Amino acid sequence: MDAPTLNPAADEGDGRGPLAATAAAVDPTSQSIQADAADASVAAVNLACESLWPQRLDTGWQCVSTPAGACGSPAQLPAHGWLAAPVPGTVASARRAAGLLDPADPAPLAFDDHWYRVTLTGTGQRRLRLHGLATLAEVWLDGVKRLDSDSMFIAHDLDIELNGSATLALCFRSLTPALAAKRSRARWRPRLASPPTLRNVRTTLLGHMPGWCPSIQAVGPWRPVELLGDAPHTFDTLDLASRLEHDDGVVSLTLRFANPHDTAACHATLKCGAAVSSLQWRDAYTLTGSVRVPHAQRWWPHTHGEPTVYPLTLQLDDGLVTSHSLGSIGFRSLAVERGVDGTGFALRVNGLPVFCRGACWTSADLVTLTGTDAQLRHAFELARAAGMNMLRVGGTMVYESDAFYTLADEYGMLVWQDFALANFDYPNDAAFSASVEREATQFLARTRRFAALAVLCGGSEADQQAAMFGLPPSMRAQPLFTERLPAIVARERPDVPYVSNSPSGGAWPFSTNEGITHYYGVGAYQRPLDDVRRSQVRFAAECLAFANVPDDATLHDVLGTIHSHDPRWKAAVPRDPGAGWDFDDVRDHYLQTLYGVEPARLRYEDPERYLDLSRAVSAELMSDVFAEWRRAGSTCGGALVWQLQDLRPGARWGLIDATGRPKSALHGLAHTLQPVQLVMTNEGLNGLDIHLINERAQTFSAQLELVCLRDGSVKVASASRPVELQPHSVQRISAAACLGQFFDFTHAYRFGPRAHDVTIATLRDAASGQIVSQTFHLPQRRVSERHDLGLTVAVERTSDGWQLVIEAQRFARFVHIIDPHYRAAHDWFHLEPNRPFNVPLIPLTSLASQERIVARASSPAFKADATCAPPAGEVRAVNAISATFYR
Repeated sequence: MDAPTLNPAADEGDGRGPLAATAAAVDPTSQSIQADAADASVAAVNLACESLWPQRLDTGWQCVSTPAGACGSPAQLPAHGWLAAPVPGTVASARRAAGLLDPADPAPLAFDDHWYRVTLTGTGQRRLRLHGLATLAEVWLDGVKRLDSDSMFIAHDLDIELNGSATLALCFRSLTPALAAKRSRARWRPRLASPPTLRNVRTTLLGHMPGWCPSIQAVGPWRPVELLGDAPHTFDTLDLASRLEHDDGVVSLTLRFANPHDTAACHATLKCGAAVSSLQWRDAYTLTGSVRVPHAQRWWPHTHGEPTVYPLTLQLDDGLVTSHSLGSIGFRSLAVERGVDGTGFALRVNGLPVFCRGACWTSADLVTLTGTDAQLRHAFELARAAGMNMLRVGGTMVYESDAFYTLADEYGMLVWQDFALANFDYPNDAAFSASVEREATQFLARTRRFAALAVLCGGSEADQQAAMFGLPPSMRAQPLFTERLPAIVARERPDVPYVSNSPSGGAWPFSTNEGITHYYGVGAYQRPLDDVRRSQVRFAAECLAFANVPDDATLHDVLGTIHSHDPRWKAAVPRDPGAGWDFDDVRDHYLQTLYGVEPARLRYEDPERYLDLSRAVSAELMSDVFAEWRRAGSTCGGALVWQLQDLRPGARWGLIDATGRPKSALHGLAHTLQPVQLVMTNEGLNGLDIHLINERAQTFSAQLELVCLRDGSVKVASASRPVELQPHSVQRISAAACLGQFFDFTHAYRFGPRAHDVTIATLRDAASGQIVSQTFHLPQRRVSERHDLGLTVAVERTSDGWQLVIEAQRFARFVHIIDPHYRAAHDWFHLEPNRPFNVPLIPLTSLASQERIVARASSPAFKADATCAPPAGEVRAVNAISATFYR
């Protein structure tokens, strides 16, 4: 089965998550071409469309765990101990639902046997479709074994016959025998995953990476189980692809039905937007054809344009005319720009260079490996609001659901997709190669329709591991990455660029100045900030790993401590296996070198301030590094932070904590990643450079304002000039040229004491006067001085909920809001004096009610009502002598 069925109706979620920068929801109709929206026949028949897609077997399941090998068949299963089991789901999700899972100390599920069962009813021939079984699985029907599977990444079809009712049983066997089996000897053994023989088994490394993520191991029917019905028009497989031919978009379709048709009596058409074309019968089961959309609007990453997608409708006429939604599709072109020296890496989308920025995806829910539609949408909204336009699904994770890629299309979010391969020297035998080829082919066929899929990568850090073990290129090459996978990509997705490994390129695979790198110079290697420019990064598929501290609500409510040397805290801090340091130590290094504090002393003398400064330094590092990479003249084509979301509560790599709340680091990125953006860079004796970025397709007329303040309020230098930002451009303006006279912006000449504390550059819309972007430079980052900032906070009720109006009489550094019932849409920002700033408040939720409130809070109909307590909290700034309370 090479083209698993895609059911758009089953993948679309209703939940809408709050944004990081705004509580407003996105209107999905603004991102698709709505042709014939009032077509009554389409609307009427869509009510009956569900029956034409395979029936999901998602109710009535039970599961039970037994010792490895205890039950050879369903006849030997125990009568008691069964749990109700969600499907799709995992053993861990069934235990969580029953209150039997301890996420902090989970049982090693991969080394027992686990059985699932459900009753099937019906009469006649049926096709059972199993989209993913983790990992060594058997399929039994009425006590007879019908199928064995040894990969969690492969879907299976099984033809069965029902005569009333039957018992379907799935057995998930212990991994122990497979891990102990002798295979070819590995040339290197990475310490990332345990045991090293996991290289032989096609399963995710999630749950098997000590120090990186909780040991919740993937076991169970983690993807849907479906039964194809006997309705005449039941869809079997659907294969859709799009391409551009000059200005036109072309959609190709191959649709296979589960049952034969009278091809002479059934006429079919495919509609894309307003364009319609007839389809042809290849045989009694298969419809094929294409439709051309003249002058098709392009799909863009949201930072550069509209992520336009067109609705697709299939119409069948066999005497009764019926219409069926096939979801949507977009048109775009992709190319890789290597630079004049041939060693770079940057994406061109629809012919335009795109600076790709974002983060590495982990999972919306480690327990289910999928998450709910509301959780997925929430993550996408936070990422887009922060200015991200790319997410990377790494080789240590899993292939994501159709819902994930559908949201990527909708939100204009490019996806860098690794195949599920990482770190290992993989077997090269025929059986393993055939399994990976089937896995890759199925994945590419399933996702062929998605415009967001932008880069395909053989795997993560396999070549790097070999190189770091000292192996020369001839001894570390793997034909899997250099021959087999690129051939499959060329056959199945020739429109998507392929790279063999991340990182790759250069004398070493991890060289920063060629190809693709994983940049941790600023980060794990504790390099100074000027290393960012010195390293000449071309594209960082991973970067900037810090133990990012969550807000107080998460620390108190979920982790249970705010003390960074509490065993619960340290157990959650990520570390590299075998290292004598962890990522708390990395963050503390920059706390000391940038802010001039002694982390250990501050931690025990004033733990609250230690946490605030730890949050601030993460935000500052994120913002400063990306400002360097986005500046005019930068060699960098993109960078992705490690990681987007945490898999457990605590000070971890994620920009979003395990409860879905954004951390200070995400807010820091949001201040630097917007499509129309100001950034400043310190050029030493040359002063400050101001970089004006306009990624939009329209010319932007603006007023640039520059001001330098002493004591946070006294203006000592200022300038203003009109600027015009051409479409898709970056320009540099020297602050010295803007001011027109000497001023030691960076305090590099040191002709006496510093004349100022902060430089503020502001970009205003020339027509409206509204601030579009603002950036700050501090010639001295140390935080020893704290002042009365004259900070005031007013609480206002709006039609959308509550907001705070914050104002200060002196420059306020890293303003942040603490409220037991709300989180701030804008947080961890600098505030210039005498400028009122509105901050919308978004209701906080418990983990149990998160999905419900996420959907409510971002709904256009959301209003602050009796269920939302009035705001009451405090506003802090790291240079304020005390907090300001509000209610």
